[in-house]
Amino acid sequence: MRNPHVVVSGAGIAGLSAAYWLRSTGWEVTVIERAPAFRDGGQNVDVRGVAREVLDRMGLFDAVKALNTTETGAVFVDERGRVTAELPSDGPDGATAELEILRGDFARAILDHLPDGVEIVYGDTITDTAEDEDSVTVTTAAGRVLRANLLVIAEGVRSATRDRLFDGLVDRRPLGVTMVFGTIPRTAGDDDRWRWYSTVGGRQVHLRPDNHGTTRAILSYPGDEDLASLDRDQALARVRARYAGAGWETERVLDGFDASEDVYVDGLTQIRMPTWHRGRVCLVGDAAWCVTPMGGGGASLALTSGYVLAAGLSAADTEAALSAYERWMRPLVDSVQKLPPGVVRMAYPRTRLGLALRTLVMRALTSPLLAPVTARLTRVADTERPLPPIV
Repeated sequence: MRNPHVVVSGAGIAGLSAAYWLRSTGWEVTVIERAPAFRDGGQNVDVRGVAREVLDRMGLFDAVKALNTTETGAVFVDERGRVTAELPSDGPDGATAELEILRGDFARAILDHLPDGVEIVYGDTITDTAEDEDSVTVTTAAGRVLRANLLVIAEGVRSATRDRLFDGLVDRRPLGVTMVFGTIPRTAGDDDRWRWYSTVGGRQVHLRPDNHGTTRAILSYPGDEDLASLDRDQALARVRARYAGAGWETERVLDGFDASEDVYVDGLTQIRMPTWHRGRVCLVGDAAWCVTPMGGGGASLALTSGYVLAAGLSAADTEAALSAYERWMRPLVDSVQKLPPGVVRMAYPRTRLGLALRTLVMRALTSPLLAPVTARLTRVADTERPLPPIV
């Protein structure tokens, strides 16, 4: 009897996790990725909570740990770079996790350890699907026609295939925060900590070390400005105007972004859906539930989703398996998506008074008395439920 066939759309962390686990449980796997080649680069992600166990079951724990960004802690700094508060980073799930890794390094670690037989097709996208009782037929822009028993959509927060197949079920919730990410040259003043600077207007500047001899930078601010619709130069010009006079390392970051090849602009948007499957199609990772960097744990949820999906399919028919996958994953996702009331206003104070108040709050929260309580806030993607077995 022929093994079942799955088409996975998207070769990021969620898609590669699904490919790994489904191939490991006997599926024939074809991965379709729109990028012309594997996408390196990206910012920090981490492996937390139950995802650590998934990683261990993949035999990748030590490999991922060896790719650590070199970051050792996280501090708030003022306009002179002086530390005003330090976030707890003790234990595996601190503000800087034990398994802190760049997105591209993480995805490549999974890619390099995929079981034999996974086919990856780059430079192609899904344009049409058709389902019958036993299969789903996928047609791509390059003219491929693939008949499969399951289609897994792992295309990320702006998934076009999800939008077509789950029309009317995609609830986009903008958080009113813009982030600009990029890689800039490292300087002698950079160290092994995540340095977080805030100034008036809710403007933030973040500098984080990496393991490639460069520095990962983030500019982040509140507002509903749509930079994604602009070309790169227009977007960076808008950002430069907004950050005029912001101080600290702002000019260095802006100049670095002008020369960087991997600048990425994102208006943070959660994705919420009443179901993650229809017929023989299911969603994993950000395509199903983007939690955004404000919630954290996105990479951990993506990694875990591939395992949980494969576990369900190893034990039941497709419909029952996809329902079991949702039942197990949804409490974990819901716990991350529920942001505290006022979290954006607290994270992005706009006035000098607001900044001063937040500094006092952070000093209190990171004091020896309250630090253990604060440390719990970074324990995302964590559950006391055992992972479902693969049978």
